[in-house]
Amino acid sequence: MRHVLSSVLALHWAVVFALFAYVCMDGSRGIATALGVLGLSIQGSQFPQLENVAVVAPLSIALLTVAVLFCWALVETLLNGASRPDAGESVVRVAFIFASSVLSLILLGGVAQGIDGLFVIVGIQMTALLASYVAVQAERRSSFAATNLPERDMRAASRMAMGAAHSSLLSRISGRPENKPGGRR
Repeated sequence: MRHVLSSVLALHWAVVFALFAYVCMDGSRGIATALGVLGLSIQGSQFPQLENVAVVAPLSIALLTVAVLFCWALVETLLNGASRPDAGESVVRVAFIFASSVLSLILLGGVAQGIDGLFVIVGIQMTALLASYVAVQAERRSSFAATNLPERDMRAASRMAMGAAHSSLLSRISGRPENKPGGRR
């Protein structure tokens, strides 16, 4: 079974974090512009510490690492998703953990710098990451359950469905009403 939702979400987050890292790399106003992309308008001259290479470089590298992890999860899901339902599960987990850690570090750094409104912006992004992780896990679990159904359960379900279809067909042919649950007509 193909993991369509997992693939789309991994691609989405890879692109989001790659673009975020790209915007951050602009030395003159990188982090201020990146926060502007998230929806927080601050002036670069208001926080000159955000233009420091010692802040911009590690943040850009961390964001790019998250993008690479999501790309890896996408490739793992596309290549091995059909053969193994749990393909790339550990990579997806690490990507989401690292993404939430980077967003938490952005929040801590922003609070230390005194940037107002950052908590709401990061909270929205963390909620979106959590919802994405829950959706990916739900898709993986449903795929795993569908492929690992015991043979005897499949035979029992098949017999029950055939019996219900047979009973319905006989009652339609004879013109009698079908039996309701509990044996009533």
